[in-house]
Order: sequence, then structure tokens, then C-alpha cells
Amino acid sequence: MDRRALLLGASALLAGQAVAPPARSASAGRPPNFVVILCDDLGYGDLSLDGHGPIATPNLARMAREGVTLTDYYAPANLCTPSRAGLLTGRYPVRTGLGYEVIMQADDRGLPLSEVTIPKALGAAYASGLFGKWHLGHAPAYWPPTRHGFDTFFGIPYSHDMAPLSLFEAHAGSTEVRQSPVDFPTLQQQFYARAEAFITQNRHRPFFVELALSAPHLPSHPGPGFATDGPAGPYGATVAEIDGIVGRLLDRLKALDLDRDTLVIFTSDNGPWFEGSAGGLRDRKGGAGFDGGYRVPFIARRPGVIPAGGQVSSIAMGIDILPTLCAMAGRPPPVGVELDGKDITAVLTAGAPSPHEALILFDNELPVAIRTQRWKYLADAYYRGARFPLDKLGYTEVFDVAADRSESYNVAAVHPEVATELKARLARARSDFAPYRHADIPPVFKQLRGFLEHLQD
Repeated sequence: MDRRALLLGASALLAGQAVAPPARSASAGRPPNFVVILCDDLGYGDLSLDGHGPIATPNLARMAREGVTLTDYYAPANLCTPSRAGLLTGRYPVRTGLGYEVIMQADDRGLPLSEVTIPKALGAAYASGLFGKWHLGHAPAYWPPTRHGFDTFFGIPYSHDMAPLSLFEAHAGSTEVRQSPVDFPTLQQQFYARAEAFITQNRHRPFFVELALSAPHLPSHPGPGFATDGPAGPYGATVAEIDGIVGRLLDRLKALDLDRDTLVIFTSDNGPWFEGSAGGLRDRKGGAGFDGGYRVPFIARRPGVIPAGGQVSSIAMGIDILPTLCAMAGRPPPVGVELDGKDITAVLTAGAPSPHEALILFDNELPVAIRTQRWKYLADAYYRGARFPLDKLGYTEVFDVAADRSESYNVAAVHPEVATELKARLARARSDFAPYRHADIPPVFKQLRGFLEHLQD
């Protein structure tokens, strides 16, 4: 064991985390391939990794046995668009201009072309493809995704509950964007089939694939052969379909002899919406500050590099994926870019402590909570449809998340020094990110507010 591995193992043991022996390297000289499976609205408790639960997910349980599960991983936001922006850029979404709500059909916003995405950061040595949901701008200035570094795109511009909806296909170097109708029951299988074909075609060179499934976002459209009469209904059938896709991918990588050369990451863009399980976490998608909207499943697998069967509690976030993939690929981080994410290679491969002192949780463009390894400070929540500024009302909320995962009991009075420190940290975050906030909300949301008020009459 070399000195670095020994130090990492010792650090992890001091943090109270189990560490497997260092794994040997995979194919020498070949940069690793990367596949990121990003689900839509999948909850922290929707998977049955231990074989128990209303939805059977045997392939994801297998992936967890053969890889590492991060128990305290956070999506970059509690909603889709900002979360996806954070994952692709390694930056808190407010920096990209996409920190407010989600992009709607009549929206003219999009991910700026100046942002360095994962495929841009990995460079021309990597073939890159996005298969599935984009939701980072469909106006001409930002569309299609091939303008953001992807070589190939096959998918939909936004969530599958938004209309009008079509399938689009684009390739770098061509101005042609093909459009075709959507067949909802086969949509996830189409995304996977195109991703598999891309992997097969590029098996002799490094590749980066984002398989951005639009399920289990409502409404549920499970594919043929997935039973809808189970205890979790059609929603459970869509999760079972996702599990089947993961199994097909792992089997295909092994058949192509790419198993040990490919890091596969499985996660979600935010917590569950009106269905699904937050796994005992408080609140859901869109909720301000509480973990149920942000904390999501995360499994990483690369045989021979990531030890099997690990479960690590080090805090991490989707903003960490870009710097981590760059490090694993031997690429420098983007030049001149202020990244918020950190390289979590040692977390994945050796169970090391998190490189983050703290993570910032945003609700739209406002920091509303601070999470450290043990503690959570929360300043805002929602009550009766309005944001409730707890800190401004003099109600300080601190949770010992390590002991109280459901964030049910406020311990600020027991640990006043923690409350003081984290309150100051949140104040600094609000000051640091204030220049990135917009003076007004996008016009489309002014119209949407009027529509929602009409529905309530």
C-alpha cells in the first residue's frame, strides 16, 4: 500500500467509515469512460438496495454491491433545471443564470454557451453523447445540446409532462436537427437504445454519456411488460423499468469488455414530486432547505477501481461530478472558471472524508441552508404556499443530521455555538452570491402565477 492510500484509509477510519482495501487499476493507459444515469424526480427512498421495499430494484442492488453508495449526496438544487445546470458545470446554479425555477415552454432562458460543461472539460479526446432530457434551454441561442460540447443528442427539450413535446436528434458539425413524434411508453427504452448504440460505436475510445431518463417524473408511462398493479402502482413500474435499463447497461459494458474501464454513476436531479418516497427525509421536490428535496440516491461503480460494497457518509453534491471526472481522466479543471464542486475521487475509491467543509442549499437563487458533515442550519421553509423566513422571525433551526435524519428536532438551544457559526456561514453565502441574483423573475413566471391563482379560485 502506498503512503497516499494509507493516509486516505486512516482518515476514513477516523471519520468512522468502512474502507475496503485499495483496488487495483483497470486497463493501463486507457482514460476511463464515464456514464452518468440521471433520473428525473427519483426519491431517496425509491430504491430497494437491501431487497426490501415496495419496488424491486435488483439491478441497482447489484450495482450497489459492486460499487459504492453515498448516503449523504445532494442534488445541486431542489428542482430540475438548476440541478442539471449545476451537475454539468460544477458550479452552484445561480452562477449560470439558471438558478430560478425551471425552464418553461415559452421561456427564452438557457445555459450560456460560455459555461464549461463536462463534455467541454473532457475535451476532444472523449466522444460525448446526451440521451434523454435536456431542460437547459430550447431557444435558438442555447439549442441544441450539441452547442454545449456534446457530439450527439437524442432526446426531449424538457420534462415529458410539458407540451408540445417531440423527440429531437442532433450531431455536432451539422445544423440539421431532426424531429419526430414521442411514443411515451417506449421513451425510456429509446433513450437507452441510443445510448447503448453510441457506447458500442465508440468502444475503442474514451466516451462520456449522460443518460438523462425523463422518468419517474409524472405522469408515469411505464414501458410494455412492466406491471402497474404492484403496491407502488404505475410509478413503481417506471422505477422497475429504470432498474431494468441499469441491468442492461452493466451487462452490455461487460460484453464489450469495458466493465473495468467505465465509471457508471446513478443518481437523480432532485427529490420526489407528488409520488415516490423521500425515504424518511423531510419534505419533497421544491421544498426549501429540508433534505427531502435535495438528498437523492447516488451509486458509483467501476470494478477494479472502486471497492465493492462500500457505503460512505461523506457529504457530496452533483457539482462534484465535473471536477471528479476531470481528475479521473487526467484532465485539468477548466481554466478561468470558478468551480464550487470538488474532486471526490478519494471519497469514491477509499471512503475518504468529504473535501467540503460545507454544502450550500439554494431555493431558487437564495441560499436557505448550510449542511456540514454533522449539522444542518436552515433559515427558510415553506408554509401555506409561501416561503417562511424562520431566521428573520428569530427562530433558529439547527439539526444534528447524523442523529436525526428526518430533521425533526431543533437542537440550536443545545448547541448555540454551532448555530452561531452556521448562521454566519449562511450570511456569507448570501452575500457572496447576491451579485448573481436577478432583479426580477422571468416574465413567463409572472404569467404562470396568474394562471395558478386562477386555478385556486
